[in-house]
Amino acid sequence: MKRRAFLKGAGVSAAAGIASPTIVSPAIAQSQPTVSWRLASSYPKSLDTLFGACTYLSEAVAAVTDGKFKIQVFATGEIVPALQVADAVTTGTVEMGHSGSYFYSGKDTAFAFGTVIPWGPNSRQMQAWLFHAGGLELLNEFYAKFNIYNLPAGNTGAQMGGWFRKEIKSAADLQGLKMRIGGLGGNVLQKMGVVPQQLGAGDIYPALERGVLDAVEFVGPYDDEKLGFAKVAPYYYYPGFWDGSAELSFFINLEKWNSLPPAYQKVLKTCAAAAGHDMQAKYDALNPAALKRLIAGGAQLRPLPNDILKASYKITKDLYAEMSAANPNFKTIYDHLWAFQQDSLRYWSISDFSFDYMSITAQQQRWADG
Repeated sequence: MKRRAFLKGAGVSAAAGIASPTIVSPAIAQSQPTVSWRLASSYPKSLDTLFGACTYLSEAVAAVTDGKFKIQVFATGEIVPALQVADAVTTGTVEMGHSGSYFYSGKDTAFAFGTVIPWGPNSRQMQAWLFHAGGLELLNEFYAKFNIYNLPAGNTGAQMGGWFRKEIKSAADLQGLKMRIGGLGGNVLQKMGVVPQQLGAGDIYPALERGVLDAVEFVGPYDDEKLGFAKVAPYYYYPGFWDGSAELSFFINLEKWNSLPPAYQKVLKTCAAAAGHDMQAKYDALNPAALKRLIAGGAQLRPLPNDILKASYKITKDLYAEMSAANPNFKTIYDHLWAFQQDSLRYWSISDFSFDYMSITAQQQRWADG
């Protein structure tokens, strides 16, 4: 990436609400110290969407600072396993990590908010909450308890409901089902009879192939195709009500963050915003074609039965009440996000949602008319 080209395109950061379009100039960069960091990701290099956000960030930061701020990127397992990235950042084993915050909800249920909660906001609502409604400030107050500073690293958009070995016709078919699922979605499905398992990307397919898992949710068509789930589990369900908007995180050791010059902090914020914008755009461009290929290859696309969706919503709300009563960290963030989401939905229902509905209806009519 050429520094001048990146500087011209840096205005994308303004749309994300992280920093102004004007970022560090070369003269300032040349006056700054040389810094070398390591970044450990929870994802393999083969997932060029997720892992690609890390390489985008690294290249952009180096370009803007004339190579004086270098971030060396490591895939899952090269330094630490996929689900130990946050720990490595907390202890200072690495300066940065790239992961899904909800992987660590076993430490504290409030970690889930950094990624997604079941029946939570969509990706645009999530971005608005994070960058313009105080959400990121609230999260970083929480992360500070774990010696972490967080920068959003991009959103997958709404995810699929996942791959199942057998057809699911009702909620009764979930009983005893062993399913790979991350975050609080596992808590919700557990109350519906599912046995949730949390595995890193590289461990999922072998477990599915051996029958250790009966079902798996990951992200969406493009990544799922790469990981080969359709070879073993032909039924592809939607929607993933537990992943209506999955945000990734760039975790930074808080002491290392505070020791950075302000100019480098601004560079990181700006480049992270650009990397996040690129990641979701890439998903939106690649998922449609991947879904076509999967269906052509024999994947059986299915909607989740209505009784599952209805039951899951009630269970989810009851679960949030329980978690709020048990954990002040959870309650503080949940109350703030829920209030924002309700206000947002009032507007969304008369703008984007109604437009999407009319657009789909019109398209279906065109198909019917030939």
